[in-house]
Amino acid sequence: MPLNVIVCIKQVMDPETPASAFRVNRETRQVVVPVGIPPVVNGFDENAVEAALRLKDAAPDTAITVIAMGKGFQTDVIKKPLSMGCDQLILLQDPSFENVPDASFVASVLAAAIKKVGQFDLVLCGRQASDWDMAHVPLGIAEMLNLAVMTLAKKVQVTDGRIRVDRVLPDGYEVVEASLPALVTISNELGQPRYPSLRGIMAAGRKQPTVWTAADLGFNAGQLAPKLELIDLFVPTSEKVCEVIKGEDDADSGRLLALKLREQKLI
Repeated sequence: MPLNVIVCIKQVMDPETPASAFRVNRETRQVVVPVGIPPVVNGFDENAVEAALRLKDAAPDTAITVIAMGKGFQTDVIKKPLSMGCDQLILLQDPSFENVPDASFVASVLAAAIKKVGQFDLVLCGRQASDWDMAHVPLGIAEMLNLAVMTLAKKVQVTDGRIRVDRVLPDGYEVVEASLPALVTISNELGQPRYPSLRGIMAAGRKQPTVWTAADLGFNAGQLAPKLELIDLFVPTSEKVCEVIKGEDDADSGRLLALKLREQKLI
């Protein structure tokens, strides 16, 4: 029986962006896209894509559908899962979907898209996104779709309608099982995602993603209001003061330093 896998991914600012290039518009409460630094697919989501492709390696009739929600998609970036070997890409684009940090809202949109896809056996997500770094969305999707959920997976196996997952723990790992359908979040301990092949890149270039709007997913105006209000977004500032303590010699410098630390009640 063919296995139908859905992978949720997100296009994010490159986490390697230097701090000097990071800017926030205080009026719009949005991160300013840095010039000359292209976005990337969230790293943990690439791990989720790799997990799906390993299942396909084991069972070639596995079908993998990738879903991404957001704005300003760059074609060569968002098509990377297709070039890696996935079968279909669905983009969720709508003005109401833009710049939304509300995990509940994002989860509801993704859950609606998964329902619209129809038949599925497994949903894979990265353990968290590198922008807001909350890790709430996959759990919300599982709750809304009434799915068993297993988090922090470093290995995923599917056999006879059941899924077996090795979960990462601080001091090792644990093995858990569940019946399909289920949702699993993938951690980087799974291993390095594969590089797209030249054939895969060429094949991805010929595939056009499917685009769904809020109307396509059946949302009305009342359902599109985020439950979370973003009050402010800013880059924290920090000030450092350095005082150089010098004595007549090393011993005197140490004595003066000890007095200073005692003065500050640090010793």
